[in-house]
Amino acid sequence: MLSVIIPVLNEASEIRAALLALQALRAAGNEIIVADGGSGDATRDLARDLADAVIDAPRGRAMQMNAAARDARGDILVFLHADTALPEGAAPMIADGLAASGKVWGRFDVRIAGASAWFPVIGFMMNWRSRITGIATGDQAIFVRRALFEEIGGFPPLPLMEDIALSSRLKRRSRPLCLRAQAATSGRRWERHGVLRTIALMGWLRLRYFLGASAADLARRYYRGEGK
Repeated sequence: MLSVIIPVLNEASEIRAALLALQALRAAGNEIIVADGGSGDATRDLARDLADAVIDAPRGRAMQMNAAARDARGDILVFLHADTALPEGAAPMIADGLAASGKVWGRFDVRIAGASAWFPVIGFMMNWRSRITGIATGDQAIFVRRALFEEIGGFPPLPLMEDIALSSRLKRRSRPLCLRAQAATSGRRWERHGVLRTIALMGWLRLRYFLGASAADLARRYYRGEGK
């Protein structure tokens, strides 16, 4: 059984489409948990009939996902952004892939949905980098055996780079299972802020994080102007 955990904040425009895409997975006996970080819109109400649980959690993607994981019943946890869609057949791919490989966590390849000609290049580079480094991003729908997630203490309580920090912990146990099936993530932030500008910003933030910069300082730069 999978528990799909979706952290949200003011996602009223996206949440129903995201959850409708997961109903076949839910009908097959898997679980969907929405973790709300204090939305000021109708996100919670719109999600209730399409999820097994909608929980309130302290704001911050890491804390929201940890809160949902504590309530989850599945043997495997899947962390999914509200603007990212799993590929068809994701559940058996995850379960069978982990069983066959002997690995304890993994992620999908990612495809960025949008009109920019840069998006296929960015997606290719993200997937290539992940295979080389063993580090996954949240856009790649990270999945992990629940027992291991609990053993390592879940996501570090960081306001940004929580996916990088979790990957660093997990790859001490095994390299990730890198599934070539593609999770499709929205290019809305790239398009809103400019594709090349966002590439430069993300590269700069990751470099500063690896050099020891405070995740709180990086988060303020990342979310500047977005009211988060």
